[in-house]
Amino acid sequence: MVDPPDLYGRDSCVDPSELRRASSLQDAAEAEETPPSSSFSYAAAHTPRAGAKNKRQLLNEEPLDDDAASERSRASHRSRFLSDAERLVALDPLKTRESFAQVDHREDQRAWHDKPVGVILEGFEVDAQRGLDTEAARKRLVQHGPNSLEPEQKAPIYIIFLLQFTNVIIGLLMAAALASIALQEFVEGVAIIAIVTLNAVIATVQEHNASNALEALQKMTSPQCVVLRDGGRQVQIPSEELVTGDIVVLTTGDIVPADIRLIHSADFKVNEMILTGESEDVLKKYDADMSRSEKLTADNMVFASTSVATGNATGVVVETGMSTRVGSIATLLKGGGGADGSKPNCWRRFVDKYYPKMTPLQQSLHHLGVVMGSVVMGICVIVFIVGMVRNNPDPKNPDRAIWLTMVMTAVSLAVSAVPEGLPMVVTICLSTGTADMVKKNVLVRKLAAVESLGASSVICTDKTGTLTEGKMTAVKMWNDSVLYDITGTGFNPTGDILHNGVSQTKASIPVRTTLLSAVLCSNTSLQQEESDTGAPLWVPMGNSSEAPLVVAAAKAGIWREEAMKMYPRLTEVPFSSTRKMMITVNELPAGEPRLDMLKLPAKTMYVANVKGAPNYIAKNCTQVLRTDGSVTTMHERERDNILEAVDALSSQALRVLAVAIRPLDRIPFADDEDDVEAKFEALCAPLIFVGLVASIDPPREGVKDAIHTSRQASIRTVMITGDYLKTAVAIARDIDLLPSGGDAEAQAVDCGVLRPRQNMYLPDAELDEITSQVSVFARAKPEDKIEIVKSLQRQGHVAAMTGDGVNDAPALKEADIGVAMGIAGTAVAKGASDMILTDDNFCSIVSAVEKGREIYANIQRFVCFLLSTNFGEITVIFTAIAVGMPNPLEPLQILVLNLFADGMAAVALSLEKGDGTVMSERPRPRSEHIIFGRLWVIVLSNAFLIATGALAVFSVGLYWNFENILLDDITAGIDTNSGVEAYKNAVCSRWMGMGNGWQTYSNCGARSLNGTYLFDESIRSLDYYESDDLLCYGGDYECVSEGTSRSQTMAFIYITTMEMLRAYTARSFTKSVFKDMFSNKWMQMAAVGSLTLTLSVTNIPVVSDDLFGFSHVEWYEWMFSMVFALIMVAFGETVKCLYRRRDRTKLRNAAEESYAGMVEEIRTLRHHIENLEGKWESEMQQLRIRVADEHSAPHSADGNSTLTSSSSSSSEGSATSL
Repeated sequence: MVDPPDLYGRDSCVDPSELRRASSLQDAAEAEETPPSSSFSYAAAHTPRAGAKNKRQLLNEEPLDDDAASERSRASHRSRFLSDAERLVALDPLKTRESFAQVDHREDQRAWHDKPVGVILEGFEVDAQRGLDTEAARKRLVQHGPNSLEPEQKAPIYIIFLLQFTNVIIGLLMAAALASIALQEFVEGVAIIAIVTLNAVIATVQEHNASNALEALQKMTSPQCVVLRDGGRQVQIPSEELVTGDIVVLTTGDIVPADIRLIHSADFKVNEMILTGESEDVLKKYDADMSRSEKLTADNMVFASTSVATGNATGVVVETGMSTRVGSIATLLKGGGGADGSKPNCWRRFVDKYYPKMTPLQQSLHHLGVVMGSVVMGICVIVFIVGMVRNNPDPKNPDRAIWLTMVMTAVSLAVSAVPEGLPMVVTICLSTGTADMVKKNVLVRKLAAVESLGASSVICTDKTGTLTEGKMTAVKMWNDSVLYDITGTGFNPTGDILHNGVSQTKASIPVRTTLLSAVLCSNTSLQQEESDTGAPLWVPMGNSSEAPLVVAAAKAGIWREEAMKMYPRLTEVPFSSTRKMMITVNELPAGEPRLDMLKLPAKTMYVANVKGAPNYIAKNCTQVLRTDGSVTTMHERERDNILEAVDALSSQALRVLAVAIRPLDRIPFADDEDDVEAKFEALCAPLIFVGLVASIDPPREGVKDAIHTSRQASIRTVMITGDYLKTAVAIARDIDLLPSGGDAEAQAVDCGVLRPRQNMYLPDAELDEITSQVSVFARAKPEDKIEIVKSLQRQGHVAAMTGDGVNDAPALKEADIGVAMGIAGTAVAKGASDMILTDDNFCSIVSAVEKGREIYANIQRFVCFLLSTNFGEITVIFTAIAVGMPNPLEPLQILVLNLFADGMAAVALSLEKGDGTVMSERPRPRSEHIIFGRLWVIVLSNAFLIATGALAVFSVGLYWNFENILLDDITAGIDTNSGVEAYKNAVCSRWMGMGNGWQTYSNCGARSLNGTYLFDESIRSLDYYESDDLLCYGGDYECVSEGTSRSQTMAFIYITTMEMLRAYTARSFTKSVFKDMFSNKWMQMAAVGSLTLTLSVTNIPVVSDDLFGFSHVEWYEWMFSMVFALIMVAFGETVKCLYRRRDRTKLRNAAEESYAGMVEEIRTLRHHIENLEGKWESEMQQLRIRVADEHSAPHSADGNSTLTSSSSSSSEGSATSL
């Protein structure tokens, strides 16, 4: 909010017609129009402004300029809070207006506005004063269902599962699996399907849990409404539980929860922009004559999803849920299809209904994956062509067709290219992050806000209740140059009002008149409740700014309830940011006209009580109440005294309200006058100035530290308040927002400076110049917030904006991050926000920013981690195929590696706690990519280490099993055209470890029953076979297949081990791996899981060989793979060490340069001082000479020097010559 009620302005009583003319001029002048109404609404917060551009759109005219695309983008940004039904209605105003007639003429649409209220109440069997019984309401809720618009379609769990298979790569894998099955490669085909399905199950569970968590958060912020139940008791219930026949109480800032026929209304205006496209607030009257009305919406009804701009009303609910006007129109528009009348196809409807909406970051990562996939598809084609040309069969499956072998190799490349688990991990990271923010008193309504928080560079905040406690206590009063002290603290009405130590509560006419008038002009009451400990607790019910007035009055024995009975209120002009004051008219008791101890003029029957901005009220006053109770004419001197007193009190960080009265012998407007502005114009002048009340609102605990933390994080804190400038400056200095003793004029301004000419704002360049330097904006209007945040955005800032009032909604939705107050916030403000502070505390915003940075940093970490793996795998496979080696990794092996080994580590990284340094860094630029510059170096260097190590280990494995590395050399003696039998008769040579040397081996089937060998002389000589040094294996053993599998197993062990270790190093881009190495318990679990997985898939029979194509490897092969992984990780740590050293060198050099600059400046300053000292010494010497000359000159008889005038002239001449 802009802190009510002291939204001080410069002008006196403002002519509403002038305001309207100024608004129209502003609309015409600004490229982005502000709604002419000063009361912004929920609909205005959710829809594009209906200025000139929107009106042209309604008329199907051409767009004004080339900014149309940008405007559509901003409109989409502003409508991000709407439900599906509301968005459908709000974003197509023309069709919405056209749909009214169709809805009104539907058979099921009843004309509630034409029926008498009594008939409607009788039909619903409800009493307007008592409301429904709880049991009756429960039965109606069961019968008619909840009062909610059609919610955003939540996909059933089986749909979430099926959506996992819409990924292009997963589809490619499934195609490969089906091809394998078609070619009777059943094991591999079924295995691919099983692994992909298992991944889909895991992803489904994670997404479902994340969706439930977000849904729970949404329920915590669900709209509430006040109804009459069980004999007229006011009860607050969720809007979803509202039923037809309920009696609803509506006040300013409420979102209308259903279609309601009014029973009573007072100065009641509603914004219906969501339905009509018009931003003007519409006056609603319960007794409006609808016989000749041609309006789109009835004046005696209010409709769901609109918002209350001013006033209050009660009404009976006539339609709920999708039967409301907005629900009916949404249903009609949805059935109508697109703009050309066409309906989307089944697939389009399915996607629109169920496909999850991605945040900007998720879209960016999805785009990155698509680009990577596209590039690798080209590589796959190249690999396929190279393989077909080489015509090398798969050594593990020699009977498989070459084309199928190359398809599977290409699939391996494709699988290695895209981080399949990335979307799932991002979702987990964002959803767990929002859950953590709840513990910090922050409810996130939109996931995209979590991303924006990490980039926020400016926090625009209210003062009252956010930077301060919002628990104001009146401490000073002033009247006629006399200052009074108010004792007592908090809301306890125990205390006194003193002047020079003497109580004034019984004897001082100005004191009692000021407090009584302030109470009569308030809507806040003081109630006594029980605290948690059972002790009595005084609690103000109503506006926090009125609370100190009511408490101070109670200290003087003036209680609001008794005062309202003695001086009943007849009418009220509520406070607004335009009027800057609140006015009530109260009737005086019969007899001598008095207001407590103050005698009023004869024939006075009523008194107008006014409170508000001191400068506004002072300018409207023509008389002043004196200390003795007399009333005299106010002159400019008295008015200046008042404003000087305001300055003096404000400079002590006190909020000052002025109180005035106006005796009336009659009500100065007609009894049936409904125009609030007309009432205000009739009552606002001339006034009698009564006094000032000054209240203190202490800063919240921890605010100073939070501001320092923000400053350290290069985040500007900007305070926007309705307070007087000196009050704002004093408080800003108190919380260290402004430096004590600093130049406040350069960093704090009155918002009147922003709009010097009839509320017309300065040109963008001048406005940007101011907002780039100012940290405190005083006397701000809600419109000022919008201009300030737009100015900051033009300068490239990512702005967070706080607010709690209905008028703050446009600024909240215009900001990159709208922050609503959970305690003081209205439903409109909450509905227009990205996140809600449950404790209304500025410290919570800073904590949320810190958490947002941590989340973004975690996303960067695991994205870099996964991309390094993917790039490494691509390089390994492509290089191996290109140089003629067997395929190092098969699709199943890569799937296990990417989805499980890497996936577990990535999830652990996403849950990494902050290292305490995120708030010492500058905010990331809005346009910065998730991976940039230095991070690409880290990704590619790690990919190089993975690829180099994997190729080295795979090459060593091939050499240890074949004494060769290239596929042509391994199969040199095999007739590859002879099929499987040629591979069975092959003889290989394997290294058996230290001390055992090389051993030849083959299939024992090559030996005949009589002990001789069947052999192929072209492969081995007879002597070789007769030496009987051949190690043979039985069954279908093939040494080529076995050796290749053992080499692949070593490469797999190397990569999984390296990924397990690299996950620890990926926790920081700069810090050593040993820094808080075991602080993340999830990382230890991921490491254990990765090791268990590696041991399982490489050692369990059937699973290892038949399913994944691994083979048993010896202990020394395990050790070599794991130690080599450790060495490569050490290389990676070395790179980080070099980065740290380079950063330290840069910092040292920068410090040295800075120090050298300071030294040079000191030298220059010292030289300048020495020059000045020399000059001063010379002048002093000349002065000493002149003084000496004067003392040595001859004197006259009277003792005076005879050379006085001449020496003086001489001195002047000497000085001139010097």
